[in-house]
Amino acid sequence: MRVPLLVGTRMTVVNAADDATVLRPPPPGEAIADVGAAVRDALRFPLAGEPLEALVTRGGRATVLVEPPALPLPGAEDDPRRAAIAATVEELERVGVALEHQTILVASGLARRAGHRELEDLVSPEFARRFKGRVEVHDAEDASLVDLGAGRVNRSLVDTDAVVVVTAAESVLDGGPASLLAAADARTARAARAVSLAETSSSEGWQAALQLERALARRVPLVGVSLTLNLPRLHGALRGYPYEVDAVERVANSPLRRAFGALPAPIRGRVLRLLPLELSASAAFAGPPSIAHAEALIRAVEARSTSIDRPLDAICIGIPRSTPYLPRERPNPLLATFLGLGLALRLWRDAFPIADGGTAILVHRFHRHFAHPTQQPYRAFFQATRAGREPDTLAGAEEEAAGDERALAAYRAGRTCHPRLPFANWDACGPALSRLGTVLIAGCRDAVSARQLGFVPTQGIGTALGMAQGRAEGPLRVGYLLSPPYFPIRVASA
Repeated sequence: MRVPLLVGTRMTVVNAADDATVLRPPPPGEAIADVGAAVRDALRFPLAGEPLEALVTRGGRATVLVEPPALPLPGAEDDPRRAAIAATVEELERVGVALEHQTILVASGLARRAGHRELEDLVSPEFARRFKGRVEVHDAEDASLVDLGAGRVNRSLVDTDAVVVVTAAESVLDGGPASLLAAADARTARAARAVSLAETSSSEGWQAALQLERALARRVPLVGVSLTLNLPRLHGALRGYPYEVDAVERVANSPLRRAFGALPAPIRGRVLRLLPLELSASAAFAGPPSIAHAEALIRAVEARSTSIDRPLDAICIGIPRSTPYLPRERPNPLLATFLGLGLALRLWRDAFPIADGGTAILVHRFHRHFAHPTQQPYRAFFQATRAGREPDTLAGAEEEAAGDERALAAYRAGRTCHPRLPFANWDACGPALSRLGTVLIAGCRDAVSARQLGFVPTQGIGTALGMAQGRAEGPLRVGYLLSPPYFPIRVASA
């Protein structure tokens, strides 16, 4: 069985055993024909609470809280969130809030603050020309943040007559009440932790977001709009991948694959970015942000997930040449680890998909490359791990990094991420690392970086599978994750 995995900008084909498990998501479901109309209907008939018209003050002010569309990965230029933002602004205008009195607050949490290009991509050009309100990019280090008891939040969320949260339900930490954490101070945003990104019950971040939502709701009327997005659908040479068996086989056996692999990496990356990609929404819900988001997330997990009958002994994950944040860049070793362990292997429900003590194989070159200046804080993380990865050591290094005035100034200027983000990325990998026996880096070109993170470098996938078999007590049950896009995994026997 030939399994194609996207590794960097190459499509690597693995000769898998016939009894291997190929994890692929179901095809994208039926899309809403008019996202704007669905959002307007949701605001007029919410799942709980009052409709928007009863919450806002005619002639008053309103703040629309949004997040950069970093997920899903890959994203699309024509994102349904564009239509949702436009419909929300229009609905506010209809119920008496003039465009001049509306503020769009863009909250990126600890990620790099949105620049001019990211702001342009948030909405359609037509809407950008028509909108006369204010656009503000949240600053987690702003001295004017307002203390709500559960955290300090952007003043635009408090000095207003109503707040509308417009997001998509990608995970328990992306969208909904978690966007309030992304609009808070750095220490509060750092509380966004979760064992599983598809279950609220085990998420500290979800509980912290709920507390912040309740604290804000006591100050101003608060309503949320959450979209359920379908997984992105590729067209062109990769049409049908990774959803259809025929498409997977076609890609694996394509004679163009070798010719494409011979192209320089920048050209391959440009070609992949130019592939036609469709992103649609299947539902829209409104109400208190936590309620609307929970309903949208349940729908998303049901529509996107794939099931396995029991946990795997090993899983092989190809890491693409992309970061989970905007703008998309080449991932450094920590971000590559986060994509595999902190994102792909946290999207599970019911049970962790790998048996305790199992093996994760990340297929990535692991070059210690840091895009300058956007990934400079990751250098501080790697400097800290030279002294070990003990929690106390990393906690001290994080506080030192968070007090670096030059790093904070670069973050506030929009040149790089917050210095706490690399440490948050590593924490996100903790739930998977606590269950896995070992992590192998297949095709590793920087053994020092791999060992510094506690991983085992190997020459290729075949070597890594041989090592995983050597650790297993019996026949090795291997799974191959066809991604991106990343999708939830359910264990049927849980």
